[in-house]
Amino acid sequence: MYYQYYVYILECSDKSYYTGITNDLSKRLEQHQAGTKRDAYTYKRRPITLKFHQEFNDVLQAIYFEKKIKRWTRAKKKALIDGDVNMLKALSECRNATHHNYNPSPKPKN
Repeated sequence: MYYQYYVYILECSDKSYYTGITNDLSKRLEQHQAGTKRDAYTYKRRPITLKFHQEFNDVLQAIYFEKKIKRWTRAKKKALIDGDVNMLKALSECRNATHHNYNPSPKPKN
């Protein structure tokens, strides 16, 4: 049997984001909205709004993408939701001082 998989981002009533994965997006949204799982993150944060979803043919790719998004900052998730490619790129750049692309202001030489 052939399935489509969806990675989705919900905005909760407290303005937090929830990221999930499913093979039946409309059913899963109904479950979130109905609060069928009392211990779920979204249960006390209803109502929820679907802000983003992406379809995948391969469950492993979907799982990888979901796990990746879950580690992102709120700003980066918002850039994805807004389709702001430039902001997404900027937020994806490494700003670690040991990274080769990081150029802090030069230190004065003695």
